[in-house]
Amino acid sequence: MLKIEIRRPRIEDTEELNQLFKIVIEDTFAREGLAELIEDIAAEIDSKKKYLQMDFESQGEKRYFLIALAENKIIGTIEYGPASKLIHDCTNGDLGNIDEVGTVFVLPDYQRQGVGNKLLADIVQTLKARGIQEVCLDSGYRNAQSIWKKKFGEPDYLLKDYWGQGQDHMIWKLSTSGVYF
Repeated sequence: MLKIEIRRPRIEDTEELNQLFKIVIEDTFAREGLAELIEDIAAEIDSKKKYLQMDFESQGEKRYFLIALAENKIIGTIEYGPASKLIHDCTNGDLGNIDEVGTVFVLPDYQRQGVGNKLLADIVQTLKARGIQEVCLDSGYRNAQSIWKKKFGEPDYLLKDYWGQGQDHMIWKLSTSGVYF
């Protein structure tokens, strides 16, 4: 059984976290058949690095990360912060004023071992402690969408062919007191 520690990141974790972003994003794009989208991959990695920096600079007020460690190695991360422009625009502003849970990343060798569920449970406890009752979550990745659909049911917003033919984008609105956590 994998022994997982969840904690806030420290500035000295930056390089290892940036490497995790790169590994997971490149792996995800490859699994989705999108490995040729080099600029999109780079932009996604860069956005996660900026979110992490925002967390450090605001001490968790603008973005809030948690990391998962096994044997002192960072194996996963999750964060929350203001909903993205994509969520705001695609919901006609309906979800633009609630926080978004994102960057649910687990290294490929540690996926499907409960790391993501543990991160999700811990971030929900943080949200509840901060008085946050509703959040949203979105995904354009088919593999992640199947996980979220099993966990949360059908999305509240289905953007058919948003990323191209057969490549939908899904958005869920979730209650932090929901039974699925």
